[in-house]
Amino acid sequence: MRNTARWAATLGLTATAVCGPLAGASLASPATAPASLHAPSALVLTVGHGESAATAVPLRAVTLTCAPTASGTHPATVSACAELRGAGGDFDALAADAGVMCTREYAPVVVTVDGVWQGRRLSYERTFANECVKNAGSSSVFTF
Repeated sequence: MRNTARWAATLGLTATAVCGPLAGASLASPATAPASLHAPSALVLTVGHGESAATAVPLRAVTLTCAPTASGTHPATVSACAELRGAGGDFDALAADAGVMCTREYAPVVVTVDGVWQGRRLSYERTFANECVKNAGSSSVFTF
């Protein structure tokens, strides 16, 4: 029994001696690891002709990163990020431009969005009646 107690005490002291300085240093230094493995807001937007993303062939694809700064291949990154922030990342809440007059021709256009918005996974698909209606669906997010 005395050997077991001596062994436990030795193990405890060794652990304290080896790990003690490491624990103190880690508490004193600021955290440098990122909070997430993904960028907080990084999206891929595609557009294609058809009634659904499953049957439409993508014609164009752009990237849109809104954090830490607006960047990507989207032609209007700054205004698109501002518009998405204003809608809270909800693509259905984007304000349509009421002053645009579009024909009633039916040539369906599908927009898809996949990625991460403020740390949460996002997947969105919407079919517009035609290209004009798609462009009027937001001031800058869908105009690419």
